[in-house]
Amino acid sequence: MHDYQRNFIDFMVEVGVLTFGDFTTKSGRKTPYFVNTGKYRSGVQLAKLGRAYADAIERSFPDGFDVLFGPAYKGIPLVVAVAMAFAERGREVEFCFNRKEAKDHGEGGLLVGRKLQNGDRVLIVEDVTTAGTSIRETVPILRAAADIRLAGLVVSVDRQERASDASTRTALADVGAEFAMPTAAIVNIDEVVAHLGARLTDADRARIAAYRAQYGATAV
Repeated sequence: MHDYQRNFIDFMVEVGVLTFGDFTTKSGRKTPYFVNTGKYRSGVQLAKLGRAYADAIERSFPDGFDVLFGPAYKGIPLVVAVAMAFAERGREVEFCFNRKEAKDHGEGGLLVGRKLQNGDRVLIVEDVTTAGTSIRETVPILRAAADIRLAGLVVSVDRQERASDASTRTALADVGAEFAMPTAAIVNIDEVVAHLGARLTDADRARIAAYRAQYGATAV
């Protein structure tokens, strides 16, 4: 792992974004850990988050995009934070995001920010992909706006679990294959467990291992 990944894991635990216990995901699965990006609640925290995403993007998509896109709602502060992180590094990066409902007055439309143009390589910034539902809703919106190219998808944590029992790949890999785009994460759950080590209880490690055995991907 890189230093930025270790720092990011510690950061998530410190601010309560990553917690361990008994939770239920949107898909209905019982999970022993939960990543809640809604817990980021200050400017300092968003600045750190944006830098972690920027580090992951520089590693996986160094020059392979023209504009960042953040799906509403959680993707909106994410994409703003990432653009600001790049600005700190002297790189001007434009972004846009969607409304949940099209605006019928003023400038109108569904998208806010950079106006997408034909040929734009769009990099989607998301929090966590469990079933790929958000991305499947997002791609038609982007393609309706312009003849764009999907540069990829970056998330904060790859849970490394299957989107469905019919798949052997991770949900992140599945959605990447479906839309023919590369995907990346700041960290994955195996890296989280390895880094936290003894800070996790024996019960936490056992529950995570059981969950991975039941829902974990068996192929990349």
